[in-house]
Amino acid sequence: MSRADKIFIENCKDILDNGISNRGTNVRPHWADGTPAYTVKKFGLVNRYDLDKEFPIQTIRKINYKAAIDEILWIWQKKSNNVADLNSKIWDSWADEHGSIGKAYGYQLAQKHRYQEGWFDQVDRVLFDLKFNPSSRRIMTNIYNHADLFEMNLYPCAYSLTLNICDNKLCGILNQRSQDMLVANNWNVIQYAALIAMFARASSLQVGELVHVIADAHIYDRHIPIIEQIIDNPQFDAPQLQINTEKTDFYSFEVKDFVLEDYQYTDIAGKIEVAI
Repeated sequence: MSRADKIFIENCKDILDNGISNRGTNVRPHWADGTPAYTVKKFGLVNRYDLDKEFPIQTIRKINYKAAIDEILWIWQKKSNNVADLNSKIWDSWADEHGSIGKAYGYQLAQKHRYQEGWFDQVDRVLFDLKFNPSSRRIMTNIYNHADLFEMNLYPCAYSLTLNICDNKLCGILNQRSQDMLVANNWNVIQYAALIAMFARASSLQVGELVHVIADAHIYDRHIPIIEQIIDNPQFDAPQLQINTEKTDFYSFEVKDFVLEDYQYTDIAGKIEVAI
């Protein structure tokens, strides 16, 4: 049984059994047909994944890990806010006629800031500190820039990453203001597990623990039957993630450098509708 399966099942059962519904209130999200997209939610979930023991991908459903890693490279490596630089259509609903999602995600990571050592963007500052200030308690990023929110087509959901080295292992805390449990939960977990692995490889470190903090963890009304089906699916052992051993430069990683060995899963019939 994958640790990611166990956590997801526990989270979803807790939300469905003890969560708070916003049905009947004035909600922003809606379905493609214009119907309000209501949720049932829990506040303040905290999940821990030991990346040194297993790669935290679900087996109770298939996760397109290559597309997930492609998106995290789009944001953190390419530092892009244009869907033309992404190999999937997942951001098309939030892109304008030029393909831009506004001053969001990769745009924020690309902005340079002045430090004592010079000018860095947030990603390069992380890489610098991991190499030259490994005992620092200030290795962190934040893309929830209030000054630019008006020019973001979607406010960042996963907005802050704090890194810390513990006994030569790179650990991280991902803070997320909001999460669609069906569509994005494990997607974000494997993205940031892969990101920590890339930072660790670039810094001659081992992977440690990923702590995922979710403020508003919710299940949409139309997703409940799918969630109920998934949590009853067969469970398998977590696969092994193999990363191209020749890559040590953070900016050289490609999707093809990540391979899951012995990934067993259960397919979900049909397409999952995404609230917008």
